[in-house]
Amino acid sequence: MTDSLEESKDEQWMQHAIQEARKAERMGEVPIGAVIIYNEEIIGRGYNQRETKQSALLHAEMVAIQEACQWMKSWRLEHCTLYVTLEPCPMCAGAIVQSRIPRVVYGAADKKAGCAGTLMNLLEEERFNHQAEVKKGVLESECASLLQTFFKQLREKKKRSND
Repeated sequence: MTDSLEESKDEQWMQHAIQEARKAERMGEVPIGAVIIYNEEIIGRGYNQRETKQSALLHAEMVAIQEACQWMKSWRLEHCTLYVTLEPCPMCAGAIVQSRIPRVVYGAADKKAGCAGTLMNLLEEERFNHQAEVKKGVLESECASLLQTFFKQLREKKKRSND
């Protein structure tokens, strides 16, 4: 596959992850979304649901991985690609390694918890029995803007309630 074709496909699939992030945003959740692709088909979708369901485990990637595992009828997600709007945290990076996803594409870097290259890179750690190729910065400004707008509105809302 040519680089420009791959880039175009990555942007196409990231748009689907952004749609998932918008679902989280509508629910008042931090707008993070993920999709898992197998044979040019979405087999797992997820968006952040931590606040709504009060579960630390319900990150977008975790929800998408669970759905994809059910679709595949296997915990192994070999030959899949995960697209996520925000760089995976340590928990999600661990789940990616454990589920054997070979490729991860993310939009915005996470300076506070990013474990796909920003703070550390658990996905390409050679001491693990599985590694995932990482591609960063796909539709980065759009993914980052979703988060920046959400947190700006949250700060403004808190300020108004304190006045």
